[in-house]
Amino acid sequence: MELTDEAIARIERDDKAVNAICVPDFDRARAAAHRADQARARGEDRPLLGIPVTVKESYNIAGLPTTWGMPPHRNHVPAEDAVQVSRLKAAGAVVLGKTNVPLGLQDIQSFNEIYGTTNNPWDHGRTSGGSSGGSAAALACGFGALSIGSDLAGSLRTPAHFCGVYAHKPTLGLAANRGMVPPSEPALPVDPDLAVVGPMARSARDLALLLDVMAGPDPLTFGVAHQLKLPPARHERLSDFRVLVLDEHPLIPTGAAVREGVHRVADALVDGGARVERHSPLLPDLTEAARLYTQLLISGSVARFPIESPEQLRTRVAGLSADDQSLDATRLRARVFSHHDWMAANSRRELHRHGWRQLFAEFDAVVCPITPTPAFPHDHNPNPLERRIDIDGVDYPYFDQLAWAGLATMPGLPATAIPAGRSPEGLPVGVQLIGPMFEDRTPLRLAELLEQRIGGFRTPR
Repeated sequence: MELTDEAIARIERDDKAVNAICVPDFDRARAAAHRADQARARGEDRPLLGIPVTVKESYNIAGLPTTWGMPPHRNHVPAEDAVQVSRLKAAGAVVLGKTNVPLGLQDIQSFNEIYGTTNNPWDHGRTSGGSSGGSAAALACGFGALSIGSDLAGSLRTPAHFCGVYAHKPTLGLAANRGMVPPSEPALPVDPDLAVVGPMARSARDLALLLDVMAGPDPLTFGVAHQLKLPPARHERLSDFRVLVLDEHPLIPTGAAVREGVHRVADALVDGGARVERHSPLLPDLTEAARLYTQLLISGSVARFPIESPEQLRTRVAGLSADDQSLDATRLRARVFSHHDWMAANSRRELHRHGWRQLFAEFDAVVCPITPTPAFPHDHNPNPLERRIDIDGVDYPYFDQLAWAGLATMPGLPATAIPAGRSPEGLPVGVQLIGPMFEDRTPLRLAELLEQRIGGFRTPR
């Protein structure tokens, strides 16, 4: 009960400035904490018994609104918990409430007309990231010990990087996501392409603990609850790891602050005796990977959330030069993808997956940026295509910064976001540790070993 009371007091004291908790549920949280105390007194032992947690707004929680920040759905209240909320509760967690998201989960920031803007705890003039920005900000502020979010375009990893906490994007299909669904759609046991649900925490060990609670397929699919048995980490000691370190992308520069974060991690790996390489001919082509990711992401997004008429889009695509292979042009062409186009991109993805399998026969993890910069100032231009991202004084298209996050997402690989120090302005900088498919425990263990060497979460000052 004390942990829950302390978390609630902190939210009531500090959240006005940050706006991370958009739907508090304190009465039910106190009742759950009281039940947890009674269970402990009876000698029960569950993984999260009595631990206060938060949940991204996009998950269904019976009796609370699930809007995805969409004003037409502000009164949508589901009657059933999402499968991951059920797993949290079964593990004994105390749900404090829901955390803020962007409109439709489709931004690298977290603001919407219903709940307003979530600020970065380190600098209130900057974003906390998106779309799990409320969860990352809540963790950084001490509003609960754990949170659950989702990731399609870095939505777990980017907020963790911006707020200085930990997150893990699981292997595609590892954790059931029923009930993490737009309010206009039924909660069915369907795995949408690219998208995963995953844990966020303030330490690598807590991240692994929460993943154990979340992992496993949907019981509606298997008929009974089925716990997936993940293989152990490849190594327990840092000196046994073989790591490929990347800090340059052919389509977007890496800012100095993030590059320095990658170097800090690389130096810690070398000091710990790991085998570190900076180049490998086994690495799949990063330019094609970014374009494939963009094609799969945008074609899938437009299918669910159409914005313009197909005729308008085809006219705009026809106006593109055949030589224009920029990510901006790739995004526009993907908005009119046919099923044939998608199948061709999916076939190319399988070739990339095969390439990653070959790479992970020689390496255990890949260290690389999550985005090119630390948290950027709030930018609420209603047309995201007009926004720009400033990288060391030069402007680039806003959504080009997704290239690094997409590196793990497109083939469905697990990726752990870890703190890697501070920028010269004092902002958190994170990196991601990409691991082999269904070997999630390998990047998680590497995260734990690096935490011991370079430090981890720090309280915002």
